[in-house]
Amino acid sequence: MDMSRRHGPLMHLQLGEVPTMVVSSAEAAALVMKTNDLSFAGRPRTVTTDIFGCAGKDIGFAPYGDHWRQMRKVCIVELLSSKQVKRMEGIRAEEVGNLMRSIAAAASTGATINLSQKVAALSNDVVTRAVFGGKFAQQGEYLRELGEAFRLMSGFCPVDLFPSSRLVRWLSNGERDAKRSHGRIERIIIDVMEGRKAERAASVGTDGEDLLDVLLRLQQQDSLEFPLTTDIIGAVLFVSIPLLVSTSATENTATVLAWAMWELVRSPETMAKAQQEVRDVLVEDLAVFTDRDLTKLQYMQMIINETFRLHPPAALVPRMCREDCTIMGYDIPKGTNVFINVFAIAQDPACWDNPGEFKPDRFENNVNYNGTYFEFIPFGAGRRQCPGIQFSSSLMEMALTNFLYHFNWKLPDGASLTSFDMSEKFGLAISRKYDQKLRATPHACFKAMSSK
Repeated sequence: MDMSRRHGPLMHLQLGEVPTMVVSSAEAAALVMKTNDLSFAGRPRTVTTDIFGCAGKDIGFAPYGDHWRQMRKVCIVELLSSKQVKRMEGIRAEEVGNLMRSIAAAASTGATINLSQKVAALSNDVVTRAVFGGKFAQQGEYLRELGEAFRLMSGFCPVDLFPSSRLVRWLSNGERDAKRSHGRIERIIIDVMEGRKAERAASVGTDGEDLLDVLLRLQQQDSLEFPLTTDIIGAVLFVSIPLLVSTSATENTATVLAWAMWELVRSPETMAKAQQEVRDVLVEDLAVFTDRDLTKLQYMQMIINETFRLHPPAALVPRMCREDCTIMGYDIPKGTNVFINVFAIAQDPACWDNPGEFKPDRFENNVNYNGTYFEFIPFGAGRRQCPGIQFSSSLMEMALTNFLYHFNWKLPDGASLTSFDMSEKFGLAISRKYDQKLRATPHACFKAMSSK
């Protein structure tokens, strides 16, 4: 962020053989993702994303073109539509209910709760059920390989900086590690797909389709311009869907949830105001409050917006220049990798008063993250905006609302805010280096939970 303030809204970097531009102001971001969106609709290609994304045949990392348009349409219309998100409400509610019971059990013994682990498990379980319909034999291996894939894709690989160098390619382990991991992924996907095809052959109907069922149905119908091969389905299931709905199963939603709870614990007045709204508006003592209930909570949405501002799911949004272009008087050559510095823009004093403070009330003016306010673009904007906003935000809002309704939260005995190590670790999302641990005290009656 200091570099962005020192060098201005556009900063050119020569990273090895690759020209790179960092965009660090709302005005410049609007020029890239709105005014010249088509020119910057490409995605940077890396060795690892090519391997895991089936050479650009997935959704998230595909180059702009007819195939990407088809896959995005499949994603929006079939996989992540509002209808699908609503249909999955039962999955989210059930998993959030399981989490509430787990926290209640720990709270009854006075145990400290590792909130980081619990929200990561929640996100994992929801994504797994959404994609595969439930637990399956290879689930543990699937989640391990998913974590490894995203670790490799978010890590540094020298080949990406010197793509023409045979020596660098030979010396680098990143490509070899990615190929080994992808081989294990292919085996899991083939096993799961073959098992599901056998199940589908023995039954009729598409009620309650999970995302794997949807893709297999589209493959069987064979009505798309670009057929859905097994490799492409694997890339969508293993990379695109977890990335789009959760930026990886253990990051995005889980990370932002943990940050939201930490900011609330640090700000008792904000916590009290949020809990008062939740408990005043949601008068029924339900085991789990669902999407229907959450539409009434205005301050809760402000808290989520402010958390996304301070802790965006991805600090840098990647684009690639597809044709020579001029931005703010600077010539940007074709092939330049472009990174929109979402974090720096959200911390810009020109856009936000006291940007380092957690102040949910700043969102009373209805600013949202749908890509029209370039001061606040945690999910990007334009053609390449993340299509998974609804899925991720719905899960986060449901979990946070139930956290605040059913429990009062505080630091573990003997702990203070100054004693916590707030070091961050970087990946596809910026998360805390060390797990967040809190104490929970039940507030509402848990009869509805214990009876299930």
